[in-house]
Amino acid sequence: MSGPPGGAPGPVRVRRRLQVRAARTRRAARRLAATAVHAWRSSLHVRIGAITMVVAGTVVIIVSLVLFSQIRDQLLSVKRDAAIDQAQAGVVYARDEVAGIATGDAASLRSTLSRTVEGLRSRAGSAGDFDVVMIHRSGDRELAAGRRGVVDALPDGLRAGVDSGGQFSQYAPVPDAEGVPQPTLLIGAPVTVDATGDERIELYYAFPLDQEEESLSRIRSTVVISGIALTLFVVGIGVLVTRLVVDPVRRAAGTAQRLAEGQLAERMTVRGEDDLARLATSFNAMADSLQRQITQLEALSQLQQRFTSDVSHELRTPLTTVQMAAEVLHESRGEFAPHVARSAELLHTELDRFETLLTDLLEISRYDAGAAVLDWEPTDVGALVRRVADDLSALATMHGCELRLRGPQQPVIAEVDARRVQRILRNLVGNAVEHGAGRPIELTWAANRVAVAVTVRDHGVGLGPADAQHVFDRFWRADPSRVRTVGGSGLGLSISLEDARLHGGWLQVWGQPELGAQFRLTLPLTAGGELASSPLPLRPTIVRRPGGAP
Repeated sequence: MSGPPGGAPGPVRVRRRLQVRAARTRRAARRLAATAVHAWRSSLHVRIGAITMVVAGTVVIIVSLVLFSQIRDQLLSVKRDAAIDQAQAGVVYARDEVAGIATGDAASLRSTLSRTVEGLRSRAGSAGDFDVVMIHRSGDRELAAGRRGVVDALPDGLRAGVDSGGQFSQYAPVPDAEGVPQPTLLIGAPVTVDATGDERIELYYAFPLDQEEESLSRIRSTVVISGIALTLFVVGIGVLVTRLVVDPVRRAAGTAQRLAEGQLAERMTVRGEDDLARLATSFNAMADSLQRQITQLEALSQLQQRFTSDVSHELRTPLTTVQMAAEVLHESRGEFAPHVARSAELLHTELDRFETLLTDLLEISRYDAGAAVLDWEPTDVGALVRRVADDLSALATMHGCELRLRGPQQPVIAEVDARRVQRILRNLVGNAVEHGAGRPIELTWAANRVAVAVTVRDHGVGLGPADAQHVFDRFWRADPSRVRTVGGSGLGLSISLEDARLHGGWLQVWGQPELGAQFRLTLPLTAGGELASSPLPLRPTIVRRPGGAP
């Protein structure tokens, strides 16, 4: 299909270009608005300058309007007073000139009126330039002397007022010599009235206000320029004063940020003895105190880490020796007396728990020292969940718990450290078995484009809000008096949280008393990925049994 003749763009193409330009304009307007909003929110200078400009501009506008109005009224008042004086003198002159005029002779009447008008024009006054018009009225007939444009521009209201016998003034546009309407002050007054009232002569003065308009225009420009200059001056003062206050605060904020980043030697510069100097002195004193405390805490933390690591390593060798002896005693317990055999069994069990505790302490010391690393490999998370369920199925059966698995049939492949993820799941499932009160335990896994999640849900005693805040603390137990049935060191959930964080993931918990608890593990699908959401909800759907019981 060919285009328009001559290569001219068709209407569809033109419309598309207009739409593209309109879209660009809208995007530019949105960017400009976003920049303005960001500057307003983030800069105290911008806010103070804008507020000062609005307030100062409003005040300047009000003062300028009032001042300009007074100047205009004063100019017009002076002009009007001078014009009235000149018009009154002109009436006296005109009355003398037209005294005894022969009203019946049109030529004589026209000549007298013209001569009087010329005489009045030659009588200069303080009111400035003017035009004079005289009109003789006899019944319905009129004879006018003077510029015709002035006669035609006389308002009817002014003519009616003069016809009633009084002196009146009015502002009205009157064409100049080139026919351009100009604002004009018109003053009219009767000159003579015959006894019968059929004939009369009216005198009108037209004082152009072009000089006053020019003066007012110059005054207006001066007021506008002065107002803008005054507004900018006030805004400059406001911004300068704000800067004197804000700059030290910004320096304090920058110093505080660097302190938060670990540069503990940062201090503010103290200048003078004013309030800002006292602020800097107090800030530096606070920084000194924080540096001392942080240094002490770091020393204590390093000492604790070294102590934990050294003790764990030092205990490993004697523990191995004791375990070997205990193993010999445990295997020969059938040859001992019953109470000695029972002691051998208890010794074997507690040594296993002791070894688990040492292993967990060594793992914690690696995390504290920053020495823990991940062995990334593509892993089927669903297979890990099934493996953990198989390993702990005997334990769940012993406690009367049923492990229920729910997840997609297809493999869910994620780049994780399989050993650490399996350890997390073992801790979560073992914790659910211990607190599940013999009720079913649900293991669910799912994935989206960037993350994989596993939830472990039990229906046991549950967790209160205070317990949920401390459940990942080291050696913390919700009920210290309760006897632990599954065993463990009290570090399992703490290690699980560190394993999740090492993957860049989340380990979260929900719980309510008597409604059970749910732990959710969320991990990125790819190594080093970032999480924005989880494929599974943290809060489970609570199904009520008949009668209202959960």
